[in-house]
Amino acid sequence: MGKHKKPEVWQRHRVEEGPDYHVLQVRFDWLRHPKSQKEMKRLVLETNDWVNVVAVTPQNEIVVVRQYRFGVEKITTEIPGGMVDNGEDSRAAALRELKEETGYTSDEWLYLGSVEPNPALFNNACHMWHAKNALKTAEMQPDEGEDIIVATLTIDEIRHEIQAGTFRHSLALLALTKVFDLWPANLKV
Repeated sequence: MGKHKKPEVWQRHRVEEGPDYHVLQVRFDWLRHPKSQKEMKRLVLETNDWVNVVAVTPQNEIVVVRQYRFGVEKITTEIPGGMVDNGEDSRAAALRELKEETGYTSDEWLYLGSVEPNPALFNNACHMWHAKNALKTAEMQPDEGEDIIVATLTIDEIRHEIQAGTFRHSLALLALTKVFDLWPANLKV
């Protein structure tokens, strides 16, 4: 019945700036509900776009990073990634993040597309890149707030990490699924 109906756009009529937390800026939008006309205040988190890199070595192993994540309070396995700096395009950010976090570089890059990480709150996109034939060519240069261990895993080892619950980063998993078939019928996640 509502297959072709579209919701109406909410009209924003006022913006309040909230606190600036360095990696994101809080904004409060005052909007009018299109049907009830009731005024409502909504939270928006403004942040730069992000990148995730599926770096694959000539031996067909995936470059991963292991680090403590404050939000979930545990050590996770993920693919390299980070924020796109102001004035930087996502490809340049992907090259930079891969080299800084892992010391790996590549001359063969493929854009995998972008997604909206959480459009209910965030205003940014996450760009996914595939670095083919990635080689360790440099020393790691992690940011001051990073403590990273780099490893390479086979696709079967990645599947094991997913099953074990140590690889759960949704945006990283999505990027991997664009390169590899990670979801055999018997895989429970």
